[in-house]
Amino acid sequence: MRRRILLLSVGMTTLVVLAFAVPLVILLRSTTADESRDKARYLAESVAYYVGDKDHTNDDITAYLDGLKDKPGRISVRMPDGTTLGEAPPGGVPTPKEVPAAYGEDPKGPPKIGDPDYRDIGDGLAVDVGVGTENGTASVCLYLTGDELYAGLVPRVLFLAGGSLLVLLLSIAGAELVSRRLARPLEETAGTAERLARGDMDARAPTTGPAEVAKVGAALNGLADRIDEVIAVEREAVADLSHRLRTPLTALRLQVEALPDRESAEELNTQVNTLERALTAVISAARRPQREGRVPNSDAVQVTRQRAAFWEPLFEDQGRELALDLPDAPAMVRSSGEDLGAALDALVENVVAHTPDGTPARITLTRADGLVRIVVADNGPGIPLGAGERGRSDRGSTGLGLDIARRCAEAAGGSLTLHRNEVVLTLRPSTDAAPTA
Repeated sequence: MRRRILLLSVGMTTLVVLAFAVPLVILLRSTTADESRDKARYLAESVAYYVGDKDHTNDDITAYLDGLKDKPGRISVRMPDGTTLGEAPPGGVPTPKEVPAAYGEDPKGPPKIGDPDYRDIGDGLAVDVGVGTENGTASVCLYLTGDELYAGLVPRVLFLAGGSLLVLLLSIAGAELVSRRLARPLEETAGTAERLARGDMDARAPTTGPAEVAKVGAALNGLADRIDEVIAVEREAVADLSHRLRTPLTALRLQVEALPDRESAEELNTQVNTLERALTAVISAARRPQREGRVPNSDAVQVTRQRAAFWEPLFEDQGRELALDLPDAPAMVRSSGEDLGAALDALVENVVAHTPDGTPARITLTRADGLVRIVVADNGPGIPLGAGERGRSDRGSTGLGLDIARRCAEAAGGSLTLHRNEVVLTLRPSTDAAPTA
């Protein structure tokens, strides 16, 4: 967003600068040409006064013209007898308009000169000034090429371009400051929304910056507080309901134990134990955020190694080999150590329960594409089709083990994939540093 604001500001400033710069360039061009024309007229009139002096011969005028070669333009003089002195412009020097004879009735006065005439010759300009002499009217012509006519334009345009560039740079700096002031609170608010979506209910948006942005942040914080309250009330309600169920469950257990039919009592007691474990799991799940925080995490390498050590004695008793392929570096995932351990126990238990004694197994942990993958593989007969469905009975299995592992993966933003002789548990990594046990 900051980049868009910056580009928009720079684009608008560029349009404004161009809107002013283009007319200014045209005006500078016209002004430069006018100044060059005025200078040419002044120089042509100065030469005309020199030519009109009765004491100056053609040789004097030629020498005078040679001394003006460092001046801009080509200067030439057409004498009354038609002789042209100096370097004539393209097309020659025109016949001048009739001008009164030099001095007129006042021999001591200056020569009489006519009004200047301007002619466009190609890209250049010619200034013609007539002057009266004793022998008639002479004509002074000063010709400027296009480059000489606009000689002072380039420095002025460069100065204008430098000023425009300075304005653009100042606008970029100002736009950067404004865009940061606008975009930074919005980016932080968006980041807070993403953290809330991931389950981090402790995230809060900033309430600084422009009033509109601060209002959005305050509204998002209020929503997070309300969600936090609703979740807390819901968990407490579930936990209280579970505790309330313990009392009738205990009474039911006592009544089952008092039954005279011991075989029926044992069967019913097994069901009561299953129900009690389910209630305990519900209470534990409801209370877990208070122990682990709302965004639990753990080291998958450490948890996998611990669970493998737990199952190793049973594997040795059954003549099995449990191989581990784990990296040395920690692999933090978005799952508590308790949940991940339960998922691994369920997968390893499936290997023990549904493969013959002596069948080896391997647990492999890899990291790729930003995900952590735990593969539990064996050389047994393979997993039957539909084994991952909850309540599905295959070879005495209820499907609860795979369902536990699947729920653990999905809660961590991952998935569970079943293959013929392996189960792949995919988990998303955690950015938190401190793992939960």
